[in-house]
Amino acid sequence: MSEAPQKLRVLILCTANSARSQMAEGLLRHLAADRMEVFSAGTRATSVNPFAIQAMAERGIDISHHRSKHLNEFLGQPFDYIITVCDAAAESCPIFPGKAERVHWSFPDPAAVEGEAAKAEAFRNVRDGLEARFKAWLETL
Repeated sequence: MSEAPQKLRVLILCTANSARSQMAEGLLRHLAADRMEVFSAGTRATSVNPFAIQAMAERGIDISHHRSKHLNEFLGQPFDYIITVCDAAAESCPIFPGKAERVHWSFPDPAAVEGEAAKAEAFRNVRDGLEARFKAWLETL
């Protein structure tokens, strides 16, 4: 019997683990299906932004059960990829053991946008940008 191929382990980091990294975790889990184990964390944990939950629900992806996690929960665990989705996380990301390849994509913070409609649109724009990046990235693996 042949062994099932080992899933790639991916950790997505952002500052608060409330918006960009949460949407990225949901998207990559959805797009990679059973090829990857996907986690997200922040340099400081807060709570999952309701606008992130709504933007993902519009795509049929439920992240309402996600929780914001501090990156310390993952220190000492091996990862194949560490993906940072904001500049602050890229600058303060710790060294993880193993062969983790670092990938950095800078996305604006949609939570910083003022006004309900504008904020909802900012979350959709980041979601769509993340989705496009992940689709292109997955084709290279």
